[in-house]
This record gives sequence, C-alpha cells and structure tokens, in this order.
Amino acid sequence: MSDTGITVRKSANFSEWYVEVVLKSGLADYAPIKGCMIFKAQSYSIWEKIQEVFNKKIKSSGHKNVYFPMFIPESFLKKEAEHFEGFVPEVAWVTQGGDTVLEEKLAIRPTSETIIYSTFAKWIRSWRDLPLKINQWCNIVRWETKATKPFLRTREFLWQEGHTVHKTCEEAKQEVLEILNEYKDIMEKYLAIPVLIGVKTDNEKFAGALYTTTLEAIMPDGKALQMGTSHNLGQNFAKVFNIEYIGEDKKNHRVWQTSWGMSTRLIGALVMVHGDDRGVVIPPKVASTKAVIVPITYKTGDSSAILEKSKEILDKLKENNISAVLDDRKEYTPGWKFHEWELKGVPIRIEIGPRDLKLNQITLARRDTFQKSTAKIEDTIQTITNLLDEIQDSLYAKAKKMLIEKTTFVYGYEDFKETLKTKGGFIKAAWCGKPACEEKIKAETGATIRLKPFVKELSTDKCLYCNEKSEEIVYFAKSY
Repeated sequence: MSDTGITVRKSANFSEWYVEVVLKSGLADYAPIKGCMIFKAQSYSIWEKIQEVFNKKIKSSGHKNVYFPMFIPESFLKKEAEHFEGFVPEVAWVTQGGDTVLEEKLAIRPTSETIIYSTFAKWIRSWRDLPLKINQWCNIVRWETKATKPFLRTREFLWQEGHTVHKTCEEAKQEVLEILNEYKDIMEKYLAIPVLIGVKTDNEKFAGALYTTTLEAIMPDGKALQMGTSHNLGQNFAKVFNIEYIGEDKKNHRVWQTSWGMSTRLIGALVMVHGDDRGVVIPPKVASTKAVIVPITYKTGDSSAILEKSKEILDKLKENNISAVLDDRKEYTPGWKFHEWELKGVPIRIEIGPRDLKLNQITLARRDTFQKSTAKIEDTIQTITNLLDEIQDSLYAKAKKMLIEKTTFVYGYEDFKETLKTKGGFIKAAWCGKPACEEKIKAETGATIRLKPFVKELSTDKCLYCNEKSEEIVYFAKSY
C-alpha cells in the first residue's frame, strides 16, 4: 500500500478504499494476531464519545455499569442449549493455565448472558430487588473464520452489553424499546447515520431470545449493516438459571429479562457512510478535534503576527469548549497540511494568511463539501458553532438521501434477484411468513430478511418466493 493519500476511489473498489481510509487516516492498524486490530487514538476517541453519550442516557434511567469476568465455564454456556449452539462455532477456548490442564474448558467471552445470569440467581430474592438494570463495557472474542475487516468483522472487538431483569413481560417490552430508541438517537444525531428499526425473524433472532429488535443501516456498496440489537429474552434464561423472586403476594415468580448491545462496528459504519476519496469524514458531534488552524506562512517575510493571531484563536476556541489544534509545524507546507487533515476527517479547517490578517478575518474550509467561506475574527466562535451544526445536519441529510435511493420495492422473485444484483440496498417485498421461503431465498441469493417493520405494512401481494398469500412487507438485503 502506498504511503501517500487515498489511491483507490470509493466508487471503483469500495472494499479496498475502506481499508485504505481506515489505515491511512490513523483510525486503526493491524495487530500481530491474525484477525485482530489496534484501535488508534482517533478511533478510540470516537468510541469514548459514544460511551459518554450512552452512559449519560442509561444512568439517567437507573442503569449501573459493572464488570464481569471474561472467562465463562463451558457448563454455563451449555445450560441454555439454543444459546450454546448459536455460539459454539465462534467460541475461543482456554484449556490450560500455565502448566496445568483445566478441569473444565473456559470460553473467552463471546457474550455474557450465562455468567451474568448465574449471578442474578444469587442477587435476586424479592420483588424489592427489581428491576435490576446493569451494563458493562468490555471486549468480546468471536473466532471469525470469514475474511476479517477492521471494525466490521474482527476476532476481538469492543462493545457494551446491557442486561436487565423485570417483574413482568410488559416491563421487559418497554425496556427493549427504550434502549432501541436510545441507540437510534446516538446513530442518527451523533453519527449522522439514518437507521431502520424493526424485529428480526425467528431465523435471524439472537439465540435464546423470545424476539430480537434491530437497527439496520445501508452502506454505499448496497450492503446492510446491523448497527445494534435489543432483545426480549422472555423467561428462557430465567428458567435455565432459576432466577425467581418472591412477590408482594408471597409467591415465587419467574423473572423477565432483556439484553442489548452495540459495538465498535459503528466506527466502520461511520467511515463507509461519510468517507470520500480524500479520507474519513468525522461528524462534528463525535470528532475529538473539531477544527484545525493552519497558518499560511512563507519562508520569506515575518510570520510572527500570523502565528500570534492563530494562537489567540486557538485559545478562544478552547475557552468555548471547541476542541481544536494549531498546526504550526514548519517542516510542512500549508498544502501538505491541508491534505493530511482532510485525510483525518477534521470537520473544519481554519486558515489565516497575510491577506486574512490584513482584513481581520479567517478563511474556513468545510471537510464535508470543501466549501470555503470567510468570517470576521471577532465572529469566530459563533461562526464555527453554526458551521459545525450545518456540517452535522448536512452529513445526516446526505446519508438519508442515500438510504431512500437504495431502498426498492419489488413484486416478483426475478425482479428481486435483478435488483439485488444490479443495485443492492434494502429490498422491500411481500413475504408469506414461512421460514422455508426465507431460508431458500438466503441460500439462493445470499440476502436475508433484515427486519420486519414495527408498523406492519399489510400486503395485497403474494409472497415473493412461493407466490402464496403474504403476511407482510419485509426488508431484505445482503449484509456485512
């Protein structure tokens, strides 16, 4: 790979472009362990911002952060058969500690339901202990055998997983939807990525769940990306792990549970949706650096006044909680710096040259559109604040337009296959509700039902595949 800027056009080879942007923008690097990656400062800061926003949301609704061990006894996983079967192909096992062979294999956390719920059985005794609402930020290991790709599919990744326990099914349902909407808010208002929400089919739901709700986004290459899920676990795990409480009626009752999670694949989605042929584009609300100041100085002539004014502006931005950096490196030309900061995706570039200084102004360049404008130095804070909001809104509007353009309604199976081949994206079609048709479509085309909308779209059309009476309209797509 060349050390220069992005050499592959997004429209020419999307997969190769993505990897180049991730590596060259400084988001990540490959780890010496096959299938693993290194989060560099820029990507980890985005994850920290997501943590900050989501922590504020869940703590305000009574959730508390905890941390459980990453090692899970094999017997725990086996207790819930459907759950265990769903994860076995991806589990990494520890069989020896030092020179000692372990009596029981330990799974390296593929998800934490079993170890957490065995503990819940000890913690919960009375109706007074409910609801119990916890969350943990941790790493997950799933031994992927498919081709890995930074952020999107790696053997180790970061996520948060929430686990709650309730007295009633209705409380659990409410929790599932509340979290789903909090996720949607983060994805749309902070990451500027529009998502569809709905319910997974039984074939696609989380192993062991009563039902799974999902957030799905479309990527520029026409593939869907599952951005997060919120599961109603019903009483399946409660039955297996004997999680019960004594109610106000003095009788034993089995609890209702939920689990939910989103991961660092959100960063990959951000790169794919907003990035361009010059690098990554970071939405202002999750950018660790919102503006970079580049003084336009020359080897001949006195540049001290320009540098002094640049430092004044930097201080003013920081005083107003606008994170910014001053790039006053003498060894690089202004043009070189422009390209580097565009590659890194900083939302706004502030230029100050001799002419700007003379006119008491700054020149502003937007990363998303490259549009330039000027503003009086005394108006810097208000102008930057407004421009950051404009960029955030513009990125969302552009992504929303793409979602609409990449959503197609089809009536017949031939149209379905042709659309999948030539356009991709979300394909809305009638489905009879039978798993057999769903499985055959997946086997023949690679597309799956990404979701069933919450607001059921009744269909007068016949099933896409079997031509029998359809139950509803669903969204199909190939996915990551």
